[in-house]
Amino acid sequence: MKKIFCQHYQKILEGFEEQFYPGKIGKKIYKNISKKGWKKWIKEQTIFINENNLNMTNQEHIKQVEQHMINFLFHKSFQDKS
Repeated sequence: MKKIFCQHYQKILEGFEEQFYPGKIGKKIYKNISKKGWKKWIKEQTIFINENNLNMTNQEHIKQVEQHMINFLFHKSFQDKS
């Protein structure tokens, strides 16, 4: 079991064994967000999509969800500092 310091919960928790989200954001999630944090995000994502009546085939809506994900998981805007 891989342990990481989860930036969302600000404590050491179980991390993922491999990167599952693409790109630089995916790398940051893999290194810094726990399974518990990601599970919490999935619930938040569903609420966000439903409350905002988003269509996940619309690229602008996808970008909105991704930005909300970054803000939610990291409590701030994503800036690449890898």
